Amino acid sequence: MNTQRWMSKQFFSFYLTWGIFLPYWTGWMIHTKGISVGQASLIMSIGLVARGLSTLFAFPTLSGKFSSKSLLNGAAIGTLIFILSTTMTGSFTTLLIATLLLHLFYPTLMPALDTAAGVLVQSKQLKHYGKSRLWGSTGFVVGGLSLTLFTGALGDRVIVWVLAAGMAIFLGLGLLPAPDVLSERPKVDKTKLGSFLDLFKIKHFGLVLIIVILLQAAHASYYNYGYIYLQEIHAPKYLIGVIINIGVIAEIIFFSVADKKFGKFSSGSLLALAAFGSTVRWLLVYAFPSVWVFCLAQTLHSFSFAMGHYAFMKYLIKNIPHAQIPKAQGIYSALALSWSTAAFTIFGGYLYEIEPRYAFLGMVVSTIPSMLLALRYRSLTQKKEAAVTAA
Repeated sequence: MNTQRWMSKQFFSFYLTWGIFLPYWTGWMIHTKGISVGQASLIMSIGLVARGLSTLFAFPTLSGKFSSKSLLNGAAIGTLIFILSTTMTGSFTTLLIATLLLHLFYPTLMPALDTAAGVLVQSKQLKHYGKSRLWGSTGFVVGGLSLTLFTGALGDRVIVWVLAAGMAIFLGLGLLPAPDVLSERPKVDKTKLGSFLDLFKIKHFGLVLIIVILLQAAHASYYNYGYIYLQEIHAPKYLIGVIINIGVIAEIIFFSVADKKFGKFSSGSLLALAAFGSTVRWLLVYAFPSVWVFCLAQTLHSFSFAMGHYAFMKYLIKNIPHAQIPKAQGIYSALALSWSTAAFTIFGGYLYEIEPRYAFLGMVVSTIPSMLLALRYRSLTQKKEAAVTAA
């Protein structure tokens, strides 16, 4: 089996659906279900809390009992069921419940895939993480652009059906044969599993985690309000999908060269560059409410998200023991990709209702501290390397 190709297909098919859900779900709720921006923000924030609980506790626990393949397929089945359940909601409360249940299954697929990739890299069965991950970004673009064609012809109501179709494709691929190491039930060794607290005994794990929490939280306004903000500044509706995917194209370019061009960069240097690029990105969107400037700022997604995520994976693969990877991924997904984003979604929603541009300006509250901490981490690791060289 070509493991690189298998991992690429998994990333592609999952992010095909993520490219529909992430930018458009809030807009679907507002325009199709008739709820307000504030109500949509509350639903997404509560969903992110549920997502954090699932990835922090359920995912690492289940990873110790079931194979990666079983986890991926189980989460995909639950996701498909609850995507379809949202079509039957008729009130704010039922939509909240359905979306809450969806968040217990759907986002778990992200750390599950990264965990699978990390295990394959450590076992020498996957040579390039970045080369497979770029197919995930490609899937995100394909999903978003394909959706644009459907919404242009049929309206926003079609979003949920395209999302369900994409998840059915992912599940179908998941039922095919997988690499042997991912199909085996884990052998439980309590002496090696450790606890969540043991991760914080690994040098700099806590500091790196805080950096990526702040860095990823800054995407909250973009993920939840980017679609409606583009409508606010009069972007042509048929081009919104293209504009959103400029960022993912930049992400693809980054992942395609990451292993070759940035493989020798330290995690600290990459995190500092990511935070700097993120700060510039949100300042541009705030200062210039223009479609063209928004498009330009989108290219910085290669820094704010892609480089930051790559830096964390680089740190994880180098420093975290195999048995602890699911826990590290669970903490990262819960704190950086879920709870911090939930808090900043509410914060961004409050600012958006005052003035849409403020929602993006507010994100520098996290990017600037992230950059300063990354520079500190870089300094600490350089001092350690210098001391080792001198010895």
